[in-house]
Amino acid sequence: MTMAKNPPPTNQHSLGYRLRRGWHRHKWSYFFIAPSMFFFFIFLLYPVLQAFLLAFQQWALRGSKWVGLKNFQDIFFGLSSKLFWETMQHTVLYAVVVVVVWISAALVVAGLLQPLGHRLQALFRGAFYLPYVTSIVIISLVWIWIFNPDYGFFNWLLGLVGLEPVRWLVDPKIALWSVILSTVLIIPGSGVVMYSAAIGAIPKDLYEAAEVEGANALQRWLHITIPLLQPTTLYLTVIYTIAAFQVFDRVYVMTAGGPINATTTIVQLIYATAFSDFNFGKASAEALVLFVIIAVISVFQFRFLSTEVEY
Repeated sequence: MTMAKNPPPTNQHSLGYRLRRGWHRHKWSYFFIAPSMFFFFIFLLYPVLQAFLLAFQQWALRGSKWVGLKNFQDIFFGLSSKLFWETMQHTVLYAVVVVVVWISAALVVAGLLQPLGHRLQALFRGAFYLPYVTSIVIISLVWIWIFNPDYGFFNWLLGLVGLEPVRWLVDPKIALWSVILSTVLIIPGSGVVMYSAAIGAIPKDLYEAAEVEGANALQRWLHITIPLLQPTTLYLTVIYTIAAFQVFDRVYVMTAGGPINATTTIVQLIYATAFSDFNFGKASAEALVLFVIIAVISVFQFRFLSTEVEY
């Protein structure tokens, strides 16, 4: 009696087979995204990789040489390390205050808009979003006039109540706080729009059930609205934190980092190191440090604010 031979093994699950099958099924998709991917690699990914390699080199007009961790040693322990830590403190203070105030203000404004009609909500959303699409240079110039020590609007208000004028952007003790004030007084329109949309999507049954149980408006806000808005809060917190750590144009226009480096941020230090000192290797190292800091903070934010809420 002859035994039946086992059929030869197929290679349908091999990597090469899956790649060929994927190519035949999606080759036109790859064709259409090829131009975008080409420009992505040329103008974004390649410069990022070059900046990463440049952080370990000493750049000069005649070329560059590999110096390893020397640029990082200069940042943390060199002669200019004190300035680096000061700018980092300024940036962290700016980020913490701005993110907390922006998230809180956007949440409160979105909650106040919710009882209004759809047309009024759309009107106020557009009004709050308008500064978000306005050039930050124009807004900063307006704030320079508001903070002017001689004829500024704030000092005019102080004069009405008999107070002495304040040197908002000239006094090193309050210059950074003045820049922070100019930022937090503009409620972020993106947060208002996203929070308003998220609140509108919460099922009304939850509020009705809580009201039947005797919960007042504040309790419903604290125990229903805020917990269900946690995914939106996570997204806005991450986005606002990244934007706050990358602040540059507002500070550059309003104070140029002064007085006496009292408002210099980490991105402004990177700019000065690269285009004033022409030390591109050290500037790339500073940028890499900033990237690591933002990445670590984002990981912690995802760790403590992420949720499985679905509604």
